[in-house]
Amino acid sequence: MTTLEIKDLHVSVENASDGDEIGILNGVNLTVRSGETHAVMGPNGSGKSTLSYAIAGHPKYRVTSGSITLDGQNVLDMSVDERARAGLFLAMQYPIEVPGVSMSNFLRSAATAVRGEAPKLRHWVKEVKAAMEELDIDQAFGERSVNEGFSGGEKKRHEILQLGLLKPKIAILDETDSGLDVDALRVVSEGVNRYAEAGWDDGTGQPVRGGVLLITHYTRILRYIHPQFVHVFVGGRIIESGGPELADELEANGYERFSPASGRYPQHSAASGA
Repeated sequence: MTTLEIKDLHVSVENASDGDEIGILNGVNLTVRSGETHAVMGPNGSGKSTLSYAIAGHPKYRVTSGSITLDGQNVLDMSVDERARAGLFLAMQYPIEVPGVSMSNFLRSAATAVRGEAPKLRHWVKEVKAAMEELDIDQAFGERSVNEGFSGGEKKRHEILQLGLLKPKIAILDETDSGLDVDALRVVSEGVNRYAEAGWDDGTGQPVRGGVLLITHYTRILRYIHPQFVHVFVGGRIIESGGPELADELEANGYERFSPASGRYPQHSAASGA
């Protein structure tokens, strides 16, 4: 059983105009375990992406207090690559382009780093081919530079391709649904479900399953990916948690009852970011 535990997390970012620190996360508490899918939903500007960056170790975001642990290990003491090898994965909202590095080389290098040894070439080629077919990715993309010239949907499919091949313990998906048409949304969601539902041997002889932290502000992806837990994220913190019925409420009524103006939740400092 893998556990990602976030306790009273506060994160700030430097204001580019005057250098002052701006508080974005205001005491986030969240636990994600193997086999669980959590949806974190909130309006734009609530700090959802900041949470994903803080977990992954983006240098722009400074943790001022609180903790993040993975199976009891202090994630905040790890470098970005150490976090990946420990089993954390971030599918970015805006995947970056890496000119001059082919997708095939990138994927095999990533797998080698995470697994601790280079995968056998013959088996690796079959593994990648099968994974690409499942996501309707043309095999020719393997020789193209990472994300260079890719459409938004193609970039998101390649993020999920990495997810399926690297098999992390916990996957953080930051608005993976943004920019996808209906067909791409279905294919990407099926890829996430395959990862979440499949068990694999982590080398100990014990079957393991991954945990998913899905960050979104739309409910349309939840027609395909069905979380057991839904969290409402407003003002840099989780203000209410529940089951799938909470997402249904958000679909019907939006975030109005969770706003500071409703008087139901204390006012917190404004957050910036997605």
